[in-house]
Amino acid sequence: MLNCRAIPLASVGEISPLFGLLTLVLVGVVLVSLVLQRFRQSLLVGYFLCGVLLANSGLLDWVGADSSDLDRLADLGVILLLFTLGLEFSFKEIKHLRRVALLGGGIQVGLVGIVAGGACVFFGFPFPVAIALAVAIALSSTAVSIKAFHDLGMADSPAARVALGVAIFQDILVIFFMIILPPLLGQGDGEMAAGIAVAVLKGILFLSACWFLSRHGIPQILHAVARTRSRELFTVTVVGLCAAVAFGAIQLNLSAALGAFAAGLVVSESIYSHRVLADILPFRDLFLTIFFVSIGLLIDLGEVASSWALISSATLMILLIKFGAGFLAAKRLGVGLRPCLLAAGALASTGEFSLVLFERVADFGVFNAWPEVEQILLVSTAIGMGLVPGLMRFAERMAPVLEGHRWFAGKADPPFELTSEGEREVLSGHVIVCGYGPVGRVLQQALAKCNIGALILELNADTVHEMMGKGVLGIFADARQPESLEMAGVERARGIAFTFPDVDAAIAGMRLARQRNPEILVYARAKFTEEADRLREEGADHVFHDEQESGQALIKSVLQSYVEEHVLDDFS
Repeated sequence: MLNCRAIPLASVGEISPLFGLLTLVLVGVVLVSLVLQRFRQSLLVGYFLCGVLLANSGLLDWVGADSSDLDRLADLGVILLLFTLGLEFSFKEIKHLRRVALLGGGIQVGLVGIVAGGACVFFGFPFPVAIALAVAIALSSTAVSIKAFHDLGMADSPAARVALGVAIFQDILVIFFMIILPPLLGQGDGEMAAGIAVAVLKGILFLSACWFLSRHGIPQILHAVARTRSRELFTVTVVGLCAAVAFGAIQLNLSAALGAFAAGLVVSESIYSHRVLADILPFRDLFLTIFFVSIGLLIDLGEVASSWALISSATLMILLIKFGAGFLAAKRLGVGLRPCLLAAGALASTGEFSLVLFERVADFGVFNAWPEVEQILLVSTAIGMGLVPGLMRFAERMAPVLEGHRWFAGKADPPFELTSEGEREVLSGHVIVCGYGPVGRVLQQALAKCNIGALILELNADTVHEMMGKGVLGIFADARQPESLEMAGVERARGIAFTFPDVDAAIAGMRLARQRNPEILVYARAKFTEEADRLREEGADHVFHDEQESGQALIKSVLQSYVEEHVLDDFS
């Protein structure tokens, strides 16, 4: 009689448990996300659901894996998230939105923190644990809210700027809290107060050392690597830099996440920041996806079913408290009813950094005595993030109704820093010039004389330094990367000009540009007839054939000594 018992794939010896688990995760993420896209839900929620399905379907046993196999990869996601946060950390933006960040962020985080912390103390949590959970609950999902504002066509609205200012405050708070969390939860050296003081001192010294490296050492290394024009070496250097600084933080008994953030800061003010961001984003997205799936793997549907009343109550209370705090913060900033409601909806849920702090708190064994609390917080976060887009759409519909009843008297005009005029200059209707060689230089100069905005994409580090010295607006980036074109504002651009006769690069960049902006005008160069035909077939609006243009110029130059001016028009 044959034995038909199911055999785990990993037992065959040909498939490792990690490989099998990764396969299930990636395929599951795609399938679940496609379904959620049809319902206009956040993809982050799909990542949670994928983890929940894998953890409760028996598929992990089939591949011989468990959730711990994903932990190291998930940690990489957190590190890369903090690294990109440091890269995108703009001191100019902080200066511009400082009132919004300090006042709005302080009110939102303060109110939520007081209520959440008080509730934790009331339910018997030790005071340090209550502080940690209160901070985690006060944080909001930047990724979900920004996506929702884009979907509503309000990316530059006062409500979006309120949410951005509060997010800046929350980001700074997360970094500081990462430093003091170990001693706060009793894992530092000595008493808690002394441990926090030592941790803060270590953090200051560490960030000071990183600042020194950002002026002496790191730029020189990146410049030497950039001059090799090797994309692979540049990417390896960036990842190595992030890992090295994070490792240094660990050696000082600081978190790897703080080190990754500091590594991002080191590069953020250099000319290489845009190229680094474009190279690192795909890695971050991949490993961050794995992080969210790993959180979903921790959710036990049996525990959820038995605690559904607590989970529903906790989710509702978090949404109501955070919505109210966000509304009061926006109102204090002087915006009208509609922006107040939208900003409050955007800030109503807990977010991705909440999950990071929950996991850090769990690492210290805090949830061992309250395992059901971890389940409640994780599920509430997933549900809340999924409800944010719908909550914002509901808030937008309710605004006219409330305004009609005159229940809210707001200022007619928002503060200057919350308007498009108050924001730093943003290019629109401009031309993206790819390459700053002889042709690119002449084109940029001509556009400048005609007061037409232009932004240069250039891969030669020495040329970018020269551009910066002349005050020419440009970034060190590759036009064949979608992230580079997004940074160049391709969605708002009128045209894109490929000033180098590299047809393959021009076609790759043109396809990406048309995906983001189907109406953009494309200008391209070609050396030979065959290349010019390829560009026209791909849809380039204007193709400049070097051989043909040179031939016509030569004909005119020779014939103008022999024939009258009007005859030369026949050779154009």
